[in-house]
Amino acid sequence: MSTKQKFKKYLTKIEYPKKFEGWHIKGMLKKHSNKSYKFDITDIIKRSGNYYEKIGSFKNKAEKMVFNLKNEWVILDIEELHTYIKDNKLKDVNLHELINSLEWNIIVKK
Repeated sequence: MSTKQKFKKYLTKIEYPKKFEGWHIKGMLKKHSNKSYKFDITDIIKRSGNYYEKIGSFKNKAEKMVFNLKNEWVILDIEELHTYIKDNKLKDVNLHELINSLEWNIIVKK
């Protein structure tokens, strides 16, 4: 089952993009929000050693970035993420650092 299929179980009022703009699914997060958001659910890729990455773009039209972890979904606000990356002049970031540094994030248990 694809990440999109797994994540959509946590959404209501689901929509899909007519053309790709950096987001994969739009919807309202059950029990966590009363607003619909556009979610980037690009998978995390394992690289050499214990290094994982998820590639993003400042041109992304998504509003939230979703990380599919073993027991939870971590959802970050893309605008806040971009500001944090620019302000700190970062190229690579650590997910745990982001969770602790950003104000808008939601962790949804699977």
